[in-house]
Amino acid sequence: GKIFQVTLLSLGILLFLPLLVIILILESPIKPEVFTLKEPPMMKGCWEPNLKLREAQRLFEDQIIGPESISNIGDVLFSGTADGKIVKLVGRRIHTVTRLGKLPCGEATRLVTGGQVVAGRKLSFINDVAVTQDGKKVYFTDSSSRWQRRDYMHLIMEATPDGRVLEYNTETKELTVVMEDLRFPNGIQLLPDEESVLVAETTMARIRRVHVAGLNKGGMDTFVDNLPGFPDNIRPSSTGGYWVAMSAVRPNPGFSMLDFLSQRPWIKKFIFKLFSQDVLMKFVPRYSLVAELHDGGVCTRSFHDPNGLVAAYISEVHEYDGSLYLGSFRSPYIAKLDLSKV
Repeated sequence: GKIFQVTLLSLGILLFLPLLVIILILESPIKPEVFTLKEPPMMKGCWEPNLKLREAQRLFEDQIIGPESISNIGDVLFSGTADGKIVKLVGRRIHTVTRLGKLPCGEATRLVTGGQVVAGRKLSFINDVAVTQDGKKVYFTDSSSRWQRRDYMHLIMEATPDGRVLEYNTETKELTVVMEDLRFPNGIQLLPDEESVLVAETTMARIRRVHVAGLNKGGMDTFVDNLPGFPDNIRPSSTGGYWVAMSAVRPNPGFSMLDFLSQRPWIKKFIFKLFSQDVLMKFVPRYSLVAELHDGGVCTRSFHDPNGLVAAYISEVHEYDGSLYLGSFRSPYIAKLDLSKV
C-alpha cells in the first residue's frame, strides 16, 4: 500500500512539474495594471434586484448575431451586428443595408479607418458614436489602442488607461483627440446642449462627462461613480434621463470577481495563460441590469434578469413607442420590453 502511494505521488509530481514549468515559461497575452474600485453600492432601493427584464420577448431569435446597438427612423429599426452588417428590421423581416469589412453589399462611406494612427496611437477598437444635430461633428470612443472588439475580455482584464474620445469634423475631415487615458471608454451620448458627452468608463464602473464645446471644453468630470455594474451604452429616456445597460454586475451583498482581481494582476496573467476568452466567458455570471439615471446620476428605476434567462449580455437600451429594445454584443436576438408591463 505504501509503495503504491509513493508511486502514485511520484507519478503525480512527474506529470505536474513539466506542466508547472510550461505555465511559468508561457507569456501571458495581457499586461494587467493594478487599479482601485470603491466598495460596490448596496443593491437596495432603486437598485433592488427584481425579475422585470423577464417580461421581455425575444425578436428575430437565431436570425441575428450580436445586435449591439439599435436606432429607428419612424417605425423602422436599424441595428449593427457582430458579423459586420447594418440591418433594417421591418416587421418580421431582416434586410441587409450594407456589410462592413469584406465585400460590401450596399453603399457605405468610410469616415474613419480602424488602424489609423491619430496623435501617435492606433485606432484599434472604435466603439460607440454620437452625432450633433447638424451633422458637423461626430464624437466616438476608441476603447483601446491595443485590443480589438473581439478581444474585449482581454481589455477588461488588462485595465490599461489607453482609451480615448475623439472628434471627427465632417466638413474639414479633421480628426482630433478630445479626451484620453480612459479605462475602456465604451458608450457615448451627447447631452441636449451638445457641449458635453456622457462616456461609460466600463472598467471603472462609472460614467464620465466630457466637455467638447463651450467654456469648459477640454475638461471632464464624473456624472455617476461606483455603479453596481459595468456600464456599456448610454441612450436617452423619454422622461429626460438616460438608459444605461450593464451586462455584468458587482453584487453587494455578494462577490465581484472583477473587483477582486483589480488588485491582483498576477492572477489575471495566470488565468490568461491557461484559458481562452471563450472559456472564461462561460464563467461570467449572466446578470443583466438596465437602469434609468437622471441628473447627478440618480437612479430612478432599474430592471433586472439575475440569470440572463430572457435577456443576456445586454449592451444597449433603445426606447421607442413605449417599449425598450435591448441590444446585445453576444446574444442572437433583440429583446423587447413593454414598459406598460413593468
